[in-house]
Amino acid sequence: MKKVGLVFVIAVFVPSLVLAWLAVRSLRDQQFVLERQQSLLFQGVTDSLAKQAADSLDLRQSQFGAMVEEMYSQPPVGNVTKTFDTQLRAKWPVVEVGFVVTLSGNIVCPSPTSRPEAKAFCDNNNRFLSCAESAEVYWNTKQVVNTAGAANTLNSSQNILAQPSSSLGDNSRERAAQINAPQAPPSQAQSSQNYNADKRGWPTKVPQTRNVSPQQQQVDMPQGKAPAEQTPAFSKIASSEAEFCQLIGEANEGTLARFVENKLNVWFWCRYPRNGQLVFGAQLALRELGRELSSLVEQMEPALRGDICIALLDDAAKPVALSHPGFHANWKRPFVASEIGEALPHWEMAVYLLDPAKLTRSARTLKLTLGLLIGFLVLAIGIGSWLIVTDLDRQLTLARQKTDFVSNVSHELKTPLTSIRMFSELLAEGRVADAGKQRSYLGIITAETARLTRLINNVLDFARLERGEKKYNFQPCDLVGVVRETAETYRPHLETNGFKFECQLPETALMVNGDRDALAQIVVNLLSNAEKYSDTRKEIIVQIEQQTSPLPYAEARVLDRGLGVPNGCEGKIFEQFYRAHDSLSSGIQGSGLGLTLARQIARAHGGEVAYQSREGGGSCFVLRLPLKPV
Repeated sequence: MKKVGLVFVIAVFVPSLVLAWLAVRSLRDQQFVLERQQSLLFQGVTDSLAKQAADSLDLRQSQFGAMVEEMYSQPPVGNVTKTFDTQLRAKWPVVEVGFVVTLSGNIVCPSPTSRPEAKAFCDNNNRFLSCAESAEVYWNTKQVVNTAGAANTLNSSQNILAQPSSSLGDNSRERAAQINAPQAPPSQAQSSQNYNADKRGWPTKVPQTRNVSPQQQQVDMPQGKAPAEQTPAFSKIASSEAEFCQLIGEANEGTLARFVENKLNVWFWCRYPRNGQLVFGAQLALRELGRELSSLVEQMEPALRGDICIALLDDAAKPVALSHPGFHANWKRPFVASEIGEALPHWEMAVYLLDPAKLTRSARTLKLTLGLLIGFLVLAIGIGSWLIVTDLDRQLTLARQKTDFVSNVSHELKTPLTSIRMFSELLAEGRVADAGKQRSYLGIITAETARLTRLINNVLDFARLERGEKKYNFQPCDLVGVVRETAETYRPHLETNGFKFECQLPETALMVNGDRDALAQIVVNLLSNAEKYSDTRKEIIVQIEQQTSPLPYAEARVLDRGLGVPNGCEGKIFEQFYRAHDSLSSGIQGSGLGLTLARQIARAHGGEVAYQSREGGGSCFVLRLPLKPV
């Protein structure tokens, strides 16, 4: 038993507890897991919207190129370019200023005197467009220049600037001479630093921090550090220090953005196809552009509308469009956000939780649910383990009892067989001539035969009950008559063995519904049990009384003055093969099945067999059976 229990603990119970401990530890991370799942979901939403916004700008840029080609499809262009600003704004309300510039740096359109917006545009961009100064810009072209390959950038700049001196201004010729001077391509270290060698004419990529700091940043979080303690989020795009001519290179069209006096200017530009020296451009009105992009925000999935608000933020982290008008939040602290790209630097698609506490409540509910589930499983493991150990102990005890039963039955069979054989041989050989002794020997043989028959019948009946094959012939019968008949049959045997046998039975019949032979067997088993455990005080009393509460029933009692039942064994004596006094050590005969069969037969009749201690010593076994209604 100890070995089996040890194996069970090592193989099942301890691993189960370890798994439960690991599961409890994982509960602490449930909020982080939920936030991570939500962030991945909402990050996908913002990424998709940011891409749609970038695609929309690309489409607008392509439309701009087509519009320029349509407006100036009939050469010569002549002075018509001077009205480009007016014509473009009339066709496209999203344009704030339309401009035309030559690669030599001359601004053909607009005229500084035409309107205040045109004057501000010329004042702010004159030196940059004339390649007289470099500026910090965000740019993107259709013919993308490979910034990882320095030679490509150099060649594109040389091709643009190595033109006849008559077509270049003085500043441009000076700049061309610097670029055409022998240079070595940037080293790997310089490339990894995004072209910091700007003195040689290379575009310089300047790392930027974002205007917003998402609560769920897509970075590897240091262990033990909360998200709020992270360093500011860096932008995925970087500005470049370069001149206008250098950025255009050999590309035909593109976008360019720069900050002038902390105000974002976004340009579309394209070359005039019939004159590569002319560059047409449009500075966008960001407010009108925001209205056009607001449709992307409003087209929100209904399933997410109750959880999040999507906002289009400008470069100052102010909302341009909201999926939930009237919503207010700390705009610089979205749950997740995605940048639109170089066309609109520092513009972001951001997601804000409508109910920030909902995630915490969900995590708390999930932790409570999982905690209860883990507790229930641990409890189930504990109860199951206890049941397994209990059943194992019961099976081992039953195995020992079966072993004892074999020994007891062997002893029980041997004793009467020996008596029957000895006395039958004496009578058969004619050694006993006295008639009285002959009758006595025949009585012993009869008694031992009856005892052997009872023992075998008990074993057979028990086997039938175990297999469910025991059948009863239920019919109305008088319990008083059954007990009286059985007691009188057993009386000669008891009186021969020196017992004082007394029957206290009522004169009136007590009708029950039962099998007459089965009820007689209960009485015989109780009398045989009283006989075996009577010790020196050989006294047996049989009583029958009628009880009325709670329902009418008959109560038959068999009382003796024997050894009684040890304390704690009152319920065990009805278990199969159990014996409070072992026959081999105490000399008391029996198989341990008599009381078991008596109780099973009584319960099959709707009754019960119980034990009661008797005052003054001894035992009292009670048979209770429901009376048959008259």
